[in-house]
Amino acid sequence: MNKTRVVFMGTPDFAVPCLDILVKEGYEIVAVVTQPDRPRGRGQKVTFSPVKEAALMHGLEILQPKKIREPEALESLMALQPDIMVVVAYGQILPKTLLDLPKWGCINVHASLLPKYRGAAPIHWAIMEGETLSGVTTMHMDVGMDTGDMILREELSIDPDMTTGELHDALQAMGAKLLSKTLCLLLDGKAPRLPQGENATYASMLKRDMERLDWTLSAQQLHNRVRGLNPWPGAYTTFQNKNLKVWRTKQIDSALTELGGQPGEVLAMTENGFWLATGQGVLELLEVQPESKRRMTAKEFATGYQVKPGMILA
Repeated sequence: MNKTRVVFMGTPDFAVPCLDILVKEGYEIVAVVTQPDRPRGRGQKVTFSPVKEAALMHGLEILQPKKIREPEALESLMALQPDIMVVVAYGQILPKTLLDLPKWGCINVHASLLPKYRGAAPIHWAIMEGETLSGVTTMHMDVGMDTGDMILREELSIDPDMTTGELHDALQAMGAKLLSKTLCLLLDGKAPRLPQGENATYASMLKRDMERLDWTLSAQQLHNRVRGLNPWPGAYTTFQNKNLKVWRTKQIDSALTELGGQPGEVLAMTENGFWLATGQGVLELLEVQPESKRRMTAKEFATGYQVKPGMILA
Protein backbone atom coordinates (compact mmCIF):
# COMPACT_ATOMS: atom_id res chain seq x y z
CA MET A 1 0.00 0.00 0.00
CA ASN A 2 1.09 3.55 -0.70
CA LYS A 3 1.63 5.05 2.79
CA THR A 4 0.57 8.54 1.73
CA ARG A 5 -2.37 9.47 3.97
CA VAL A 6 -5.13 10.93 1.78
CA VAL A 7 -8.37 12.66 2.71
CA PHE A 8 -10.71 12.61 -0.30
CA MET A 9 -13.47 15.23 -0.58
CA GLY A 10 -16.15 14.97 -3.25
CA THR A 11 -19.87 14.60 -3.81
CA PRO A 12 -21.30 13.96 -7.33
CA ASP A 13 -20.61 11.08 -9.68
CA PHE A 14 -17.98 13.17 -11.49
CA ALA A 15 -15.74 12.61 -8.44
CA VAL A 16 -16.21 8.85 -8.18
CA PRO A 17 -13.55 7.72 -10.73
CA CYS A 18 -11.01 9.89 -8.90
CA LEU A 19 -11.79 8.10 -5.63
CA ASP A 20 -11.73 4.74 -7.39
CA ILE A 21 -8.29 5.30 -8.89
CA LEU A 22 -6.83 6.31 -5.51
CA VAL A 23 -8.13 3.04 -4.06
CA LYS A 24 -6.85 1.06 -7.05
CA GLU A 25 -3.40 2.62 -6.76
CA GLY A 26 -3.17 1.76 -3.07
CA TYR A 27 -3.21 5.17 -1.39
CA GLU A 28 -4.08 5.09 2.31
CA ILE A 29 -7.42 6.89 2.28
CA VAL A 30 -8.01 7.86 5.89
CA ALA A 31 -11.44 9.44 5.28
CA VAL A 32 -13.89 10.43 2.58
CA VAL A 33 -15.72 13.72 3.14
CA THR A 34 -18.98 14.27 1.27
CA GLN A 35 -22.15 16.33 1.55
CA PRO A 36 -24.86 15.21 3.99
CA ASP A 37 -27.60 12.85 2.81
CA ARG A 38 -30.47 14.80 1.29
CA PRO A 39 -34.07 14.10 0.19
CA ARG A 40 -34.36 13.95 -3.61
CA GLY A 41 -36.98 13.39 -6.28
CA ARG A 42 -40.75 13.48 -6.13
CA GLY A 43 -40.90 11.18 -3.15
CA GLN A 44 -38.25 13.19 -1.30
CA LYS A 45 -36.48 9.95 -0.41
CA VAL A 46 -33.23 10.50 1.49
CA THR A 47 -30.37 9.39 -0.71
CA PHE A 48 -26.59 9.12 -0.43
CA SER A 49 -24.24 11.09 -2.64
CA PRO A 50 -22.51 9.05 -5.39
CA VAL A 51 -19.20 9.50 -3.55
CA LYS A 52 -20.71 8.13 -0.35
CA GLU A 53 -22.00 5.11 -2.26
CA ALA A 54 -18.51 4.51 -3.64
CA ALA A 55 -16.87 5.00 -0.23
CA LEU A 56 -19.24 2.46 1.33
CA MET A 57 -18.40 -0.01 -1.42
CA HIS A 58 -14.69 0.41 -0.68
CA GLY A 59 -15.23 0.20 3.10
CA LEU A 60 -13.81 3.68 3.78
CA GLU A 61 -14.50 5.97 6.74
CA ILE A 62 -17.03 8.68 5.81
CA LEU A 63 -17.47 12.16 7.25
CA GLN A 64 -20.51 14.28 6.34
CA PRO A 65 -20.32 17.63 8.15
CA LYS A 66 -23.11 20.06 7.36
CA LYS A 67 -20.52 22.81 7.11
CA ILE A 68 -16.84 22.06 6.66
CA ARG A 69 -15.97 25.18 8.69
CA GLU A 70 -17.66 23.79 11.82
CA PRO A 71 -15.13 23.35 14.67
CA GLU A 72 -16.07 19.68 15.04
CA ALA A 73 -15.38 19.03 11.35
CA LEU A 74 -12.04 20.82 11.45
CA GLU A 75 -11.00 18.91 14.58
CA SER A 76 -11.91 15.58 12.98
CA LEU A 77 -9.81 16.28 9.92
CA MET A 78 -6.87 17.59 11.91
CA ALA A 79 -6.88 14.42 14.00
CA LEU A 80 -6.48 12.35 10.82
CA GLN A 81 -3.16 14.07 10.02
CA PRO A 82 -3.47 13.71 6.24
CA ASP A 83 -0.42 14.10 4.00
CA ILE A 84 -2.59 15.41 1.19
CA MET A 85 -6.22 16.29 0.53
CA VAL A 86 -7.81 15.62 -2.86
CA VAL A 87 -10.91 17.70 -3.62
CA VAL A 88 -13.21 16.96 -6.57
CA ALA A 89 -16.52 18.85 -6.80
CA TYR A 90 -17.04 18.72 -3.04
CA GLY A 91 -19.47 21.64 -2.98
CA GLN A 92 -18.08 23.81 -0.18
CA ILE A 93 -15.16 26.24 -0.03
CA LEU A 94 -12.36 25.08 2.26
CA PRO A 95 -11.07 27.47 4.96
CA LYS A 96 -7.37 28.34 5.08
CA THR A 97 -7.01 26.21 8.21
CA LEU A 98 -7.68 23.12 6.12
CA LEU A 99 -5.73 24.28 3.09
CA ASP A 100 -2.64 24.60 5.30
CA LEU A 101 -3.14 21.29 7.11
CA PRO A 102 -1.59 18.60 4.82
CA LYS A 103 2.14 18.75 4.20
CA TRP A 104 1.57 18.22 0.45
CA GLY A 105 -1.34 20.67 0.38
CA CYS A 106 -4.80 20.36 -1.15
CA ILE A 107 -5.18 19.34 -4.80
CA ASN A 108 -8.28 20.01 -6.88
CA VAL A 109 -9.53 18.39 -10.08
CA HIS A 110 -11.64 20.90 -12.05
CA ALA A 111 -13.71 20.16 -15.17
CA SER A 112 -12.56 23.04 -17.36
CA LEU A 113 -9.48 24.55 -18.90
CA LEU A 114 -8.76 27.12 -16.23
CA PRO A 115 -8.96 30.04 -15.90
CA LYS A 116 -12.13 29.66 -18.03
CA TYR A 117 -15.26 28.46 -16.24
CA ARG A 118 -14.22 28.63 -12.63
CA GLY A 119 -17.10 27.80 -10.29
CA ALA A 120 -20.06 25.49 -9.90
CA ALA A 121 -21.19 24.36 -13.36
CA PRO A 122 -18.23 24.42 -15.78
CA ILE A 123 -19.43 21.56 -18.00
CA HIS A 124 -22.93 22.98 -18.49
CA TRP A 125 -21.61 26.43 -19.34
CA ALA A 126 -18.96 25.18 -21.76
CA ILE A 127 -21.71 23.53 -23.81
CA MET A 128 -24.22 26.37 -23.49
CA GLU A 129 -21.62 28.90 -24.61
CA GLY A 130 -20.84 26.84 -27.70
CA GLU A 131 -17.22 26.09 -26.80
CA THR A 132 -15.37 23.75 -29.15
CA LEU A 133 -12.68 22.86 -26.60
CA SER A 134 -12.87 21.80 -22.96
CA GLY A 135 -10.75 19.71 -20.63
CA VAL A 136 -9.61 19.06 -17.08
CA THR A 137 -7.19 21.01 -14.89
CA THR A 138 -5.49 19.96 -11.66
CA MET A 139 -4.32 22.71 -9.32
CA HIS A 140 -2.90 23.60 -5.95
CA MET A 141 -5.87 24.99 -4.01
CA ASP A 142 -5.83 28.43 -2.40
CA VAL A 143 -8.47 30.52 -0.63
CA GLY A 144 -10.07 31.77 -3.89
CA MET A 145 -12.74 30.13 -6.05
CA ASP A 146 -10.68 27.86 -8.35
CA THR A 147 -7.85 30.41 -8.45
CA GLY A 148 -4.90 28.22 -7.40
CA ASP A 149 -1.79 27.59 -9.47
CA MET A 150 -2.26 24.91 -12.11
CA ILE A 151 -0.35 21.62 -12.19
CA LEU A 152 -1.58 19.77 -15.29
CA ARG A 153 -4.18 20.37 -18.02
CA GLU A 154 -5.57 18.06 -20.67
CA GLU A 155 -7.78 19.17 -23.56
CA LEU A 156 -10.81 17.57 -25.20
CA SER A 157 -12.63 18.66 -28.38
CA ILE A 158 -16.37 19.28 -28.09
CA ASP A 159 -18.47 17.94 -30.95
CA PRO A 160 -21.16 20.41 -32.20
CA ASP A 161 -23.93 18.07 -31.02
CA MET A 162 -22.30 16.85 -27.78
CA THR A 163 -24.47 17.15 -24.66
CA THR A 164 -23.45 18.04 -21.13
CA GLY A 165 -23.91 14.40 -20.14
CA GLU A 166 -21.59 13.17 -22.88
CA LEU A 167 -18.92 15.76 -22.06
CA HIS A 168 -19.28 14.98 -18.35
CA ASP A 169 -18.58 11.29 -18.95
CA ALA A 170 -15.52 12.02 -21.11
CA LEU A 171 -14.06 14.51 -18.61
CA GLN A 172 -14.86 12.21 -15.67
CA ALA A 173 -12.52 9.50 -16.98
CA MET A 174 -9.93 12.07 -18.02
CA GLY A 175 -9.96 13.65 -14.57
CA ALA A 176 -9.10 10.40 -12.80
CA LYS A 177 -6.09 9.77 -15.04
CA LEU A 178 -4.90 13.35 -14.67
CA LEU A 179 -5.20 13.08 -10.87
CA SER A 180 -3.02 9.97 -10.92
CA LYS A 181 -0.32 11.75 -12.93
CA THR A 182 -0.59 14.81 -10.72
CA LEU A 183 -0.06 12.90 -7.49
CA CYS A 184 3.01 11.14 -8.92
CA LEU A 185 4.52 14.51 -9.81
CA LEU A 186 3.59 16.02 -6.47
CA LEU A 187 5.02 13.23 -4.34
CA ASP A 188 8.22 13.31 -6.42
CA GLY A 189 8.50 17.03 -5.69
CA LYS A 190 8.10 17.81 -9.41
CA ALA A 191 4.61 19.31 -9.57
CA PRO A 192 4.78 22.71 -11.30
CA ARG A 193 3.02 25.85 -10.15
CA LEU A 194 1.63 27.56 -13.24
CA PRO A 195 -0.27 30.82 -12.57
CA GLN A 196 -3.67 30.90 -14.25
CA GLY A 197 -3.18 34.33 -15.77
CA GLU A 198 -5.96 36.70 -16.82
CA ASN A 199 -9.24 36.40 -18.77
CA ALA A 200 -10.96 34.23 -16.17
CA THR A 201 -14.66 33.45 -16.58
CA TYR A 202 -17.12 32.06 -14.05
CA ALA A 203 -19.62 29.23 -14.42
CA SER A 204 -22.39 30.18 -12.02
CA MET A 205 -24.99 27.78 -10.68
CA LEU A 206 -27.90 27.07 -13.02
CA LYS A 207 -31.18 28.94 -12.45
CA ARG A 208 -34.68 27.66 -13.09
CA ASP A 209 -35.52 30.42 -15.57
CA MET A 210 -32.73 29.18 -17.84
CA GLU A 211 -34.67 25.98 -18.52
CA ARG A 212 -37.46 27.66 -20.50
CA LEU A 213 -36.51 28.13 -24.14
CA ASP A 214 -36.79 31.66 -25.48
CA TRP A 215 -37.56 31.26 -29.17
CA THR A 216 -36.40 34.80 -29.92
CA LEU A 217 -32.82 33.60 -29.42
CA SER A 218 -30.94 32.32 -32.45
CA ALA A 219 -31.13 28.69 -33.57
CA GLN A 220 -27.47 28.27 -32.57
CA GLN A 221 -28.07 29.64 -29.06
CA LEU A 222 -31.13 27.44 -28.60
CA HIS A 223 -29.33 24.34 -29.85
CA ASN A 224 -26.52 25.02 -27.36
CA ARG A 225 -29.03 25.59 -24.54
CA VAL A 226 -30.85 22.31 -25.22
CA ARG A 227 -27.69 20.19 -25.28
CA GLY A 228 -26.21 22.17 -22.37
CA LEU A 229 -29.17 21.24 -20.15
CA ASN A 230 -29.21 17.57 -21.24
CA PRO A 231 -29.52 15.36 -19.20
CA TRP A 232 -30.05 17.72 -16.25
CA PRO A 233 -32.12 19.77 -15.62
CA GLY A 234 -33.53 19.71 -19.17
CA ALA A 235 -34.87 22.50 -21.37
CA TYR A 236 -38.57 22.98 -22.02
CA THR A 237 -41.14 24.94 -23.95
CA THR A 238 -44.94 24.82 -23.89
CA PHE A 239 -47.31 23.33 -26.44
CA GLN A 240 -51.04 23.87 -26.06
CA ASN A 241 -50.44 25.20 -22.52
CA LYS A 242 -48.55 22.11 -21.33
CA ASN A 243 -44.83 21.76 -20.74
CA LEU A 244 -42.83 19.99 -23.40
CA LYS A 245 -39.25 18.97 -22.61
CA VAL A 246 -36.87 19.33 -25.55
CA TRP A 247 -33.96 16.87 -25.47
CA ARG A 248 -32.45 16.89 -28.94
CA THR A 249 -32.35 19.49 -31.68
CA LYS A 250 -30.50 20.21 -34.91
CA GLN A 251 -29.52 23.57 -36.29
CA ILE A 252 -30.66 23.78 -39.92
CA ASP A 253 -28.38 25.05 -42.66
CA SER A 254 -29.04 28.76 -43.11
CA ALA A 255 -29.47 28.25 -46.86
CA LEU A 256 -32.67 26.32 -46.13
CA THR A 257 -34.17 28.74 -43.67
CA GLU A 258 -35.80 31.40 -45.82
CA LEU A 259 -39.21 30.36 -44.56
CA GLY A 260 -40.13 33.31 -42.33
CA GLY A 261 -42.47 32.69 -39.41
CA GLN A 262 -42.54 34.18 -35.91
CA PRO A 263 -40.26 32.74 -33.18
CA GLY A 264 -41.67 29.43 -31.93
CA GLU A 265 -43.84 28.82 -35.03
CA VAL A 266 -43.89 25.37 -36.61
CA LEU A 267 -42.66 25.86 -40.17
CA ALA A 268 -42.60 22.40 -41.70
CA MET A 269 -42.81 18.71 -40.89
CA THR A 270 -39.65 16.69 -41.59
CA GLU A 271 -38.58 13.07 -41.75
CA ASN A 272 -37.23 13.22 -38.15
CA GLY A 273 -39.45 15.84 -36.49
CA PHE A 274 -40.37 19.40 -37.39
CA TRP A 275 -38.82 22.80 -38.01
CA LEU A 276 -39.38 25.81 -35.77
CA ALA A 277 -38.73 29.47 -36.48
CA THR A 278 -36.37 31.22 -34.04
CA GLY A 279 -35.09 34.76 -33.65
CA GLN A 280 -32.42 33.91 -36.21
CA GLY A 281 -32.48 30.73 -38.25
CA VAL A 282 -34.42 27.50 -38.03
CA LEU A 283 -34.18 24.74 -35.43
CA GLU A 284 -35.30 21.16 -35.98
CA LEU A 285 -36.76 19.35 -32.97
CA LEU A 286 -35.62 15.71 -32.87
CA GLU A 287 -36.46 14.35 -29.40
CA VAL A 288 -39.04 15.67 -26.92
CA GLN A 289 -40.99 14.59 -23.84
CA PRO A 290 -44.61 15.67 -23.27
CA GLU A 291 -45.67 16.39 -19.70
CA SER A 292 -46.00 13.15 -17.65
CA LYS A 293 -45.04 11.05 -20.70
CA ARG A 294 -41.96 9.18 -21.87
CA ARG A 295 -39.30 10.59 -24.11
CA MET A 296 -40.11 10.17 -27.80
CA THR A 297 -38.93 11.27 -31.19
CA ALA A 298 -40.30 14.58 -32.36
CA LYS A 299 -41.77 12.65 -35.29
CA GLU A 300 -43.81 10.48 -32.91
CA PHE A 301 -44.90 13.55 -30.97
CA ALA A 302 -45.95 15.40 -34.12
CA THR A 303 -48.03 12.43 -35.23
CA GLY A 304 -49.63 11.75 -31.84
CA TYR A 305 -50.37 15.38 -30.97
CA GLN A 306 -51.30 16.42 -34.53
CA VAL A 307 -48.64 19.11 -34.81
CA LYS A 308 -49.08 21.20 -37.96
CA PRO A 309 -47.34 24.18 -39.61
CA GLY A 310 -48.54 27.45 -38.13
CA MET A 311 -48.87 26.10 -34.56
CA ILE A 312 -46.90 27.99 -31.91
CA LEU A 313 -44.58 26.73 -29.17
CA ALA A 314 -44.07 29.32 -26.45
